[in-house]
This record gives sequence, structure tokens and C-alpha cells, in this order.
Amino acid sequence: MSEAVNSKYPSIEHIRERARQRMPRFAFEYLEGGCNSEINLRRNTDEIRDVQLKPWYLRDYQGSDSKTELFGKTYDAPFGIAPIGLQGLIWPGSTEILAKAAHDHNIPFILSTVGTASIETVAEITQGTAWFQLYHPKEDELRDKLLERAANAGMQVLVILADTPTFAWRPKEIKNGLSIPPKMSVQNVIQMMMHPTWSFGQLAAGAPEFKTMKPYIPTGLTMKHLALFMNKTFSGRLSPDKIAALRDRWKGKLVIKGVVNEEDAEKAVGLGVDGIIVSNHGGRQLDAGQSTIKPMTALAQKFGDRTTLMIDSGLRAGPDIACALASGAKFTFMGRSFMYGVGALGKDGGNHTITMVKRQFQQVMEQVGCEKVTDFPCHLIPSFPEYR
Repeated sequence: MSEAVNSKYPSIEHIRERARQRMPRFAFEYLEGGCNSEINLRRNTDEIRDVQLKPWYLRDYQGSDSKTELFGKTYDAPFGIAPIGLQGLIWPGSTEILAKAAHDHNIPFILSTVGTASIETVAEITQGTAWFQLYHPKEDELRDKLLERAANAGMQVLVILADTPTFAWRPKEIKNGLSIPPKMSVQNVIQMMMHPTWSFGQLAAGAPEFKTMKPYIPTGLTMKHLALFMNKTFSGRLSPDKIAALRDRWKGKLVIKGVVNEEDAEKAVGLGVDGIIVSNHGGRQLDAGQSTIKPMTALAQKFGDRTTLMIDSGLRAGPDIACALASGAKFTFMGRSFMYGVGALGKDGGNHTITMVKRQFQQVMEQVGCEKVTDFPCHLIPSFPEYR
């Protein structure tokens, strides 16, 4: 594994622009897009960058260590790769590229149920260290089959979604034919022809498929009927009964993703979850919702000693990770940034982006005089009134 950063692309902004140039517009907009007018998408990133940190320049400083313990495992940095559905549509082979990069850098990788690599493939690449995110099926039998496969593959952490109770209204996906049912337009074909690297990569990798779900999907379905099948198969809305059943069946760590308020956090903790990812699905579900960073400090004050609080949505780079940790998160996840890296640099994009973000984060630690990741809350300059 190389720890080198490609000097042509020394920031997330640089790899984002390069990815935009190399990808068909419909694929790039699927990665970038939010719901409705994308207000919450922008709010996520804008408000995390309102957080300010206090540096200590005249104190004794023994150096910084970014290693972070999470669920009994020590990672090399306090961030991981968030789950993204249909990664292979965004860039061919991206699930496998990012899973390998995460393993090589000793950070967690979360595989989505609707990812384009199977549980078994990702478990082999990561030697069983990947996490699995479950879209809750409507049928208990399918739920149990997926849990069994994840457990047999050695995965220790199960993430369940709370923030997708319904399909969101995403205008860019509708316009680009990526809604349900999907359709391929003449414009999409023209875009693919104008981006031969992406297109030839897709030919080599094969058409993107829901690899984890493949054993349960009837053969010979058209794109339209496949989308309808997936729609009928999953029930996005969680309930205390569903969480309790998962807690009973899953012997590893159980994390709920999508909690943003104290009432839901209280219920989740009461049901025995081991961790909470404060998330709004990257601003892709509720435009009128708040950012994830805004309630973070209040949630940490109330629940930080009772469960492991993590965060995603809106984080893009090393300084954002530092601000999230200062606000009370114990760990962070990012999705779009790593996909930009793969879109920009292909098979080298995962290593490049992780290395770059590690260095950005380390520089912030050294700049503010933070010796341990757990010390970041001491550097917070409160930006928000107490959330209630």
C-alpha cells in the first residue's frame, strides 16, 4: 500500500472536479444529489463548517495519535467509509476498490444491502472486518438469511437504517431516469459515449447488480420489474419490535443509523443497541430536516456515556472530522468523498483519498495541540445554542 498522495489532486474539491469530468452526468448527479431543493444537503456541509476549534499553542504537547478504539477494535483513524447503494453504477468496481483500501488503511468499511458487491466478496477482501448495513426486508425469512450470511462471513457489526422510511423525491434522479421504475434515455446513452473510461470499465466489470440480493431475485427481470421487486421486498420503516427482533438474533454489535433526536435515541438505547450513527442519509431524504452536526453536542451530553455516538452526512474532509469529534461524536463516516476519489483516480482513488484525509486530520490535531482523539471536545468553541 502506498501512502503517497497524487499531487494533482490535493483536496476533496480537486478530486470532485476530476470525478465530474470522468463520469456520465447521470452517475455523478446520483452521487451528488439530495432530495427536493437540496436544502438539507447544503445545510449539512455548511453547518459543520460553522464549528470552530480552539487551538492551544503554549501548553506542553507530546504529539498526536489518531488511533481510535471502537467496539473493541483499534482503527488507525477515527473515520470510516459509509454505505452507498449502487456504488458500481457510480464507478465500476468501486465497492471492491474502497473495501480493499479501507482494509489496507485499517478503517471500517460499511457494505450496503443494495451495494454492487456481495457480503461474501467484501468479507473476503476485508478479512471479515467490514460492517454490514441492513435494509430491513418485509419478510422475516429474508432478514434471517441476510443476517446468517453476514455472521458466517465474520462480520461483527450490523447497521440498521432508520432514516429511509419512504422513497425520497429526488428530482435529479427522476430527470435522469434513475427513479423507480428506472429508464435509460437517449441522453444517458450519449453521456456514456462521451465518457469512454467509465463505459469500458462497466463493460469489463459487468452491468451493476445487487450482488448480495442476487440469490433472491427472480431471473430474467427487466430493469422495471427488478426495481418493482426491490420496492416490494424491503420495508424501510423501523419499529421497536423490529429492532428488538434484530437485537435478539444478532450476536455482534448492533448500530442504528439515522437517529437525529433525543426521543429516538432514548428508544434505541433502551432496546440495547451498541451504537448510534447520527445521520440524515446525506441530505437525501428530508429537505426540511436539520443538519446532523446541530444536535450532536446535546446528544453526546445525554447519551455519550450510554452508547457509542457516531455521525455521517455533510463531512467531506479532515477538518470536518475534527469538528464532528469536538462536537461529541466518537467516530465519523463519509461516503461521497471516497466515491469522488474512485471517480477521479479509479483503482488508486481509495488509497489516495484515505491517505489525504488522514493527513488533513493529523494536521488539525497537531495545529490545535490535541494529543488524543478523545480530547477533541476540549477544543470546541460552541457554535449552536443548546438543542432541545
